[in-house]
Amino acid sequence: MRHGLQICCGGPGVTAGLLVELGVAAERAGWDGVFFEDYLVYHRGQDPPTFDPWLLLATIAARTSRVRLGTTVTGLPRRRPAKLARELLTLDHLCAGRATVAVGVGDPGDPGWAAFGEATDLRTRAAMLDEGLDVLLGLLAGERMRHHGEHYRADGVALRPAAVQAHRVPVWVGGSTQAKAVLRRAARADGIVPYKLTDTAGWADFTPDEVHALAAALPASRADGAPFDVAIGGRRRRDDERAERAYLHQVAQAGATWWLEFVAAGEPDEMRAAVARGPLR
Repeated sequence: MRHGLQICCGGPGVTAGLLVELGVAAERAGWDGVFFEDYLVYHRGQDPPTFDPWLLLATIAARTSRVRLGTTVTGLPRRRPAKLARELLTLDHLCAGRATVAVGVGDPGDPGWAAFGEATDLRTRAAMLDEGLDVLLGLLAGERMRHHGEHYRADGVALRPAAVQAHRVPVWVGGSTQAKAVLRRAARADGIVPYKLTDTAGWADFTPDEVHALAAALPASRADGAPFDVAIGGRRRRDDERAERAYLHQVAQAGATWWLEFVAAGEPDEMRAAVARGPLR
């Protein structure tokens, strides 16, 4: 199981320079991946500083050579799939084949949707996600896309150059497993970033048995033959590191391929320390 950091993309006192610093430091500290949240307006604080994850990742790509780089999770209904695909392909070339993206319907608590006139009805967003996922997967795989849907259109276009990675830039699908559509969508892609509760204000860890059942319900491998990714976590490390390490071992045995540890907005030195301590292996 690989260990990644899920880092806030904003919050009180957060700067773009600090976020880039954390991403670069993650490689030195032994982490396997750096994944930013993706908000137009961060969800905590009044008019909080918020930074574009793709520009942060492009900067980190130039200063690292090993860590996987991506987002968890990008609200695809807010994006044009073709534009997102172009950004991902560019990042994949900048980082020599280390890019990944996780997509979903978007955080219900994200204030940027209503503020900028984006779709707020979850059924509409779900339909946009289903359709947009088809377009995104095809473009990232180098296909010549012909798609005429309710929300998106592609008239025989292919994006070049193709991804550095075999087959395509990996696409994960994020969302609550209480919504069964998340598993259906993930099975079309390359991985899943699940959380347990639909209510994003709450949190509950998956048990090892639940991770095993989740992995069993999804493909064993993705289109390029690599193992299908099951990226568990998304919370801060617990104080009892012995118990935490035991839990991580159990979920790895149950089928998790990634553990994501959250770095929340806070005092810069506290954020630096959360990265520098490295993963619990």
